[in-house]
Amino acid sequence: MLKRLKSYKPYYWSTFILAGPVVISQLGHTMVHMADSVIVGHFAGTIPLAAVSLVNAVFMIVMVIGLGIAYGITPLIAQENGRGNKEECAKLLSNSIWINAIAGVLLFCLVYFGSMLAIDHLDQDPAVVKEAKPYLLILSLSILPLMIFSAFKQFAEGLGFTKQAMNITIWGNVLNIILAVIFVKGMFGIKPMGVSGVGYSTLIDRVMMMVVMLFYVMKSSYFQPYISKFRLWAVDLIRVRKILKIGAPVAMQYVFEIGAFAGASLIAGTIGAVEQASHQVAIQLAAMTYMMASGIAAAATIKTGNSFGNKNFFRLQRFAVSSYQLVLIFMTLTASIFAIFNNYLPFIFTKDMAVVTIASHLLIIAGLFQLFDGTQVVGLGVLRGMGDVNIPTLITFIAYWIIGLPSGYFMGVHLGMGVEGIWYGLTMGLLTSSILLYWRYRIVIQKHLNS
Repeated sequence: MLKRLKSYKPYYWSTFILAGPVVISQLGHTMVHMADSVIVGHFAGTIPLAAVSLVNAVFMIVMVIGLGIAYGITPLIAQENGRGNKEECAKLLSNSIWINAIAGVLLFCLVYFGSMLAIDHLDQDPAVVKEAKPYLLILSLSILPLMIFSAFKQFAEGLGFTKQAMNITIWGNVLNIILAVIFVKGMFGIKPMGVSGVGYSTLIDRVMMMVVMLFYVMKSSYFQPYISKFRLWAVDLIRVRKILKIGAPVAMQYVFEIGAFAGASLIAGTIGAVEQASHQVAIQLAAMTYMMASGIAAAATIKTGNSFGNKNFFRLQRFAVSSYQLVLIFMTLTASIFAIFNNYLPFIFTKDMAVVTIASHLLIIAGLFQLFDGTQVVGLGVLRGMGDVNIPTLITFIAYWIIGLPSGYFMGVHLGMGVEGIWYGLTMGLLTSSILLYWRYRIVIQKHLNS
């Protein structure tokens, strides 16, 4: 057994080196919302914190559609780079930029004309809705710069360059936190903006990240062998379809998963504002560890995609297994932290003891579902690297919308278990997704080994 584990050492290390910066970069998106929750919870109160939860529930669905579409380029770049086709990588980038820009405009319209009207009909506390509307509108303006940033980020990561996006994300988050405190609290002559303040700080942060990432990719010597063949207007339907063939299903996977958690937030809101705020606290902590696992999954996509491109299926299997093992180790560690410090971690977000008490109970459940959350996201990452996205999309729909959310609603509302019942349902959905995605991986890899 020990000898077998040692044989995986190069794959552990290679995956870890690639995943580390991706983890931090992925964590950046969550840190923006976590920082918003912390700042609003301490400086504005429980109702504004519930408003942040409501907006995140609505906005995250829209945002992950965009991030999923942007992600469509990454496995394609990894595969083409594995074949040594630099010109094709450049053409994929130009098509991705246009796809992301158009998607950004359409998603803004979806938020502005759809979510702003729908938010009045979600059976939420009127005081929460009043606080949420201005924040949602400002936040929606950040979709377009986020999409352009993602086009260049996913291109760079597909080539194996992950540190650049990490550094940009770190400095972007620092800027976001500083501006959020200034805007929400009201400093240096600026009037307190409340919840809207975190919206403005996020918008400024994402515009700056877009500009810096664009200039870095276009000017850095690392990318010149690819960028020298880049033409912004080199757009064609064949490559658009290739990107969307992966990006659209990935977007739907994100929608089914994040949408289930957003739905859980809305269900919690029908129980009460304190329960919704408690859900927001616990889900933000769980989302941090999820994004770290998502970074390992992104590394798995790049490594398996590169191996798939040059038909090295032995190497592909090694990277897949090592990614599963790494995420299990990591999620077991974070689950232990949640279980041990569950009574203390909620104080990061709020001093409201009613919120802290419920959130501490939710963190015990989070410790359990993290194991399934980590393995299911790695399963998705491995399958994306192999270009298999349609069946995994169906699996995520069944896991979250046929099993997870309905069972959570039944236990939480009809059985009177409250927000804890909702989380038990989510755990069942994650377990289902984890098992079915691993089963799908075994089928796909066996098919290629036999061909």
